[in-house]
Amino acid sequence: MDNILLDSLRCPASGAPLSLDGDRLVTRSGLSYPVENDIPIMLRQRDRATLWVADASLNRNVDDPYRIDTLGIGDADRLKLAAQLDLHRQSPLPVDPVVSALIVATGGHMYRHLQHGLASLPIPELRLPDGQNKLLLDIGCNWGRWSIAAARRGYRVVGIDPSLGAVLAAKRFAERNDLRASFVVGDARCLPFAQRTFDVTFSYSVLQHFAREDATQSIAEAARVTKSTGIFKCQMASAFGIRSAWHIARRGFRATNGFEVRYYSPKQLRALFSTSFSDVALEIDGFFGLGIQPSDRPMMTPTLRRVLTGSENLRRLATRWPNLHLLADSLYVTGHPRVAHGTIN
Repeated sequence: MDNILLDSLRCPASGAPLSLDGDRLVTRSGLSYPVENDIPIMLRQRDRATLWVADASLNRNVDDPYRIDTLGIGDADRLKLAAQLDLHRQSPLPVDPVVSALIVATGGHMYRHLQHGLASLPIPELRLPDGQNKLLLDIGCNWGRWSIAAARRGYRVVGIDPSLGAVLAAKRFAERNDLRASFVVGDARCLPFAQRTFDVTFSYSVLQHFAREDATQSIAEAARVTKSTGIFKCQMASAFGIRSAWHIARRGFRATNGFEVRYYSPKQLRALFSTSFSDVALEIDGFFGLGIQPSDRPMMTPTLRRVLTGSENLRRLATRWPNLHLLADSLYVTGHPRVAHGTIN
């Protein structure tokens, strides 16, 4: 295990330092957490999961090296993935089948046409300065899309996610490409790291799915583990975007449930993050949908490419007309941590 990661890890229950004892991380008081393939599984049985994959990671099928039972995909997609993995073992596919399945299953309507896997892997542009060996935490890293983007920009990356199968896929990709990244299975509401560990904390398409109480707790945790001179950058869904408004109306303006996207107004986003961060600012990520990135263009249908072009054109126009952020569907929220948060030290 990476020494930097080991030194920064803390017990999510007590905040105590941990030491490596065989295939477990242990505290002096006897609390312990398993380590699988150099990935610490820092989940607590008693915590209510924000997504069922956390419980699956704790009760994983140890006979499956890919841990597909811990992936956030449906039963039909899991059966397709199992078949793809059988093919992959016989003749390696261009892209890890687990990554293909996660992109197709979690990308909404955007990538459902990619039923037979991907020919290449879309790594987006990280809209941050070059890393210069700074330490970055990717909260909710899943298969590692943004972790890989950060590592390519010179950051030392730690990715955390409750899905062991997704984190294993991220680790496989990083190792094959000689990228400096470590991964942890954990909960955003109780980050298992010491205070003021990271120069940058980052999260994309994660906290927008959380109930407000869980989002508030996760934001406080992000502030706690970010250095006082550091920055947090988090993507969230805006209620004022054109497609966001359509989704809200389609739901019948009802309250959100489970892992559904929560939509906030720009004013609400500033208020939500200002409890734990100062100098909160909003930046445009995109229009006409969530998660649309220029790196996805080769994967897109002609219609989706036109949507992407429109989004990018509006994003460029916003440099001249800043109030365009009020119409964006996807926003970045940035801020600097306030003084001490949380209890894990």
